[in-house]
Amino acid sequence: MKRNYPFVAALCLMVVAIVACSSNRKQPAADAGTTEEEAAAVIVPPFNADSAYRYVKEQVDFGPRVPNTAAHRACGDYLIGKLRQFGATVHVQEADLVAYDNTILKARNIIGSFNPDNRRRVLLCAHWDSRPYADSERSKKKQKQPILGANDGASGVGVLLEMARQMQQQAPAIGVDIIFFDAEDYGIPTFYKGAYKADTWCLGSQYWGRVPHVQGYNARYGILLDMVGGRGATFYREGFSQRTAPTQVKKIWDTAQRLGFGSFFPQEDGMEVTDDHIYVYNLTRIPCVDIINYDPNAESGFGDFWHTHDDNMDVIDRATLNAVGRTVTEVVYNEK
Repeated sequence: MKRNYPFVAALCLMVVAIVACSSNRKQPAADAGTTEEEAAAVIVPPFNADSAYRYVKEQVDFGPRVPNTAAHRACGDYLIGKLRQFGATVHVQEADLVAYDNTILKARNIIGSFNPDNRRRVLLCAHWDSRPYADSERSKKKQKQPILGANDGASGVGVLLEMARQMQQQAPAIGVDIIFFDAEDYGIPTFYKGAYKADTWCLGSQYWGRVPHVQGYNARYGILLDMVGGRGATFYREGFSQRTAPTQVKKIWDTAQRLGFGSFFPQEDGMEVTDDHIYVYNLTRIPCVDIINYDPNAESGFGDFWHTHDDNMDVIDRATLNAVGRTVTEVVYNEK
């Protein structure tokens, strides 16, 4: 019996040593104060509002981007070049689209795909053309002149270009398709005296919905950015988005609240808007959320400068671009 004591003592010492070593190995993690959930948290790249602002301005510097104009062609080439510069696989859909007055529009949908082989995908989109008419101007002489569309068109594209730049530097866990829809803003003007025609807006997204850039294309959901750069903008929960993509609406607005952008994204319902997201959903059944400025105090619902010549760089605010850009970036990078 006494001969066993040294063996037992040695065995006890070995057990104590093993436990101590094991405890020491775990100690740094405990000292760091991080949980497993925190350790697995996604690092979201910073959204640069100054960069997004510059991309808005570079589009506006071309002038009105109305289909069939030199400015439209030049800006389209610029967008294609930017997406390629940021490492996207670029698809260009060229199509002859018929406007409300039977004008043939030489249109281009411009698509940049990141991680194109990943079947888990999210769609981000905005329209890149600008309105051929300032039909909300009080002066009838100015109503038939094209607008610069700094907010209505260029702002959404500017945010998505900045996100594309970030994706090149740090790829999200999923595949992302950025689509710049053309001929969104060539709908029937208020001064038109002819017969009403349905579906004269959003011609580019209608074309893409019927002929997607990849056969059988699918995505978990889409996010549409429209008029997302105006000073003092508010983004209420758009009606069609609420009905067809309620889960994604909640995710986006909750994320904005968590990031401190509740003043931009009030937890309130807005009106239903005819926009590209409707055709994305109706033609592909991909739920798509429209983040669009809604001003409940304006007659149009979109602000006093909507479809006027005041829609220029003077109305663009970096704070608004930042609120939208950071929110959407946070949502996309937290997709698994």
